[in-house]
Amino acid sequence: MKGISAVITRRIVFFISMMALLFALAAWNVGSGSIALSLKEIGGILTGEVREGAAYQILWNIRLPRIFAAIFLGGALATSGFLLQTFFGNPIAGPYVLGISSGAKLVVALTMIFFLSKGVHMQSYGMMAAAFVGSLLAMGFVLLVSLRVQKMSLLIVCGIMIGYICSAITDLIVTFADDSNIVNLHNWSMGSFSGMQWTNVKFMAWMVIITCVLTFCLSKPIGAYQMGEAYARNMGVNIRLLRILLILLSSLLSACVTAFAGPISFVGIAVPHLVKLMTKTAKPIILIPGCFLCGAAVTLFCDGIARTIFAPTEVSISSVTAVFLAPVVIIMMIRKKENRG
Repeated sequence: MKGISAVITRRIVFFISMMALLFALAAWNVGSGSIALSLKEIGGILTGEVREGAAYQILWNIRLPRIFAAIFLGGALATSGFLLQTFFGNPIAGPYVLGISSGAKLVVALTMIFFLSKGVHMQSYGMMAAAFVGSLLAMGFVLLVSLRVQKMSLLIVCGIMIGYICSAITDLIVTFADDSNIVNLHNWSMGSFSGMQWTNVKFMAWMVIITCVLTFCLSKPIGAYQMGEAYARNMGVNIRLLRILLILLSSLLSACVTAFAGPISFVGIAVPHLVKLMTKTAKPIILIPGCFLCGAAVTLFCDGIARTIFAPTEVSISSVTAVFLAPVVIIMMIRKKENRG
């Protein structure tokens, strides 16, 4: 009984700590930046007493949409990474590593260039649809490779190569573009939450919440799938349908991230392992909400660093996530090899 109580306590403490950390990071991001805002100004804007002025525009139309975008998209990216690691049974599988984010980036860039050349501005749902198609195409190519490759390490290498090819093509498109609006895609192609608007946040919020709820509803069959296909079949799980759902849900989440913020590295790989380490469990019913909260906190922290460390110059968020999360992946792989040894 004491062991069970300790496990439950650990998980409760984890979720409370993640929510407290997320709130603290949001408060830090509200007040930090190249232009400082006083507590009085922030309080007046949040309570609705102030509805105009430079401080209002900075907080309400720039910082708050960006904070919510980082929360929703960071959570989506970590959840997508968990689904891909479950699907492939590989601890370093993720949207960025497998080239899924890069495939989505390529199709979004091509679609935006096409519409901008016609003088048409793409809406949120158009970018989302383009990113989803790109994600599915990249995922489909990875699955085709997996039919010919037995070793998962080779599959990861193939995914990385797919990502490099898609990124190279996207960079060439952006580099030789003439339209000023297309040239501005450079920051997006490197990964950035800048320029977020409330319309984007509302759209992504609905997409991410619905997808994550559907993912959470699959906790039981995913848990059975983690035990092996034979065990899952004996438990009455439709393996083929579950695999399709894992592909669609993970692609939808990674597409949402790429459509609005561009490709973001290492969050989808490292966060699920951090959550497993902190909760001491692999149960999807714990990991899915845990990955969302931890992914949101990590992404919000990295975005705050990206926009403040060299303010007013902003660095790519992927550069920050790589610095903080790549060592986590390396340590995880070393520990896994030592445990096997």
